[in-house]
Amino acid sequence: MYFAPAQMKVWGYAADSRYLKCGTISFDVDVLQKRLGIHVSPEQAGVPRLRMNDDRLWTLMRLLTDAIDDFDPTAQLYGDSLTAAIAARLFEPPKETKGSQCRLSALQMKDAMSYLEAKMPARVELATLAELAGLSQSHYSRAFKASTGMAPYQWQLQARVERAKDLLLNTNGCLQDVAEATGFADAVHFGRTFRKLTGASPVAWRTDRLT
Repeated sequence: MYFAPAQMKVWGYAADSRYLKCGTISFDVDVLQKRLGIHVSPEQAGVPRLRMNDDRLWTLMRLLTDAIDDFDPTAQLYGDSLTAAIAARLFEPPKETKGSQCRLSALQMKDAMSYLEAKMPARVELATLAELAGLSQSHYSRAFKASTGMAPYQWQLQARVERAKDLLLNTNGCLQDVAEATGFADAVHFGRTFRKLTGASPVAWRTDRLT
């Protein structure tokens, strides 16, 4: 991987290349410092890092490229969380773990849950949740997971499945109707996600509880 400061010209050459896939992320230092609460020193932003290896960073990059074209509402929080993690990996020094992790206050948790419930199943940006709590996105992601045991996008997905359960038990809607009401692209996508989180298909889950 390469980290190139702004305005730096980069060129490369490869012989006999058959397939090449390149992912590029551009950072606005002012936005990073304001929204993510990450301090980027001139040395970090101005010194190139060429041909570096970082397995964790590479994994985050691959996950982000896969999430970009995902139209599922949860993909917004998921992508925002990945972006924050990538920036933190690049620019934040390693943190020493002392004592318990910082958690959200009861009021911050209530505000988050109320907002996510009210907006379901629409997309929600991590920046919005962080602003409600008065925290940077990077800090908010860590505090939310410390408080709930889940990342914000995982909580949102779980909440959508819980709402789907309610619709399966208390309405006569078909799977497509339930999928649309909870923000899934179609019944197939809904069924796959539902099975992954519950261990049963929506039809089997409904039948088991109504018979």
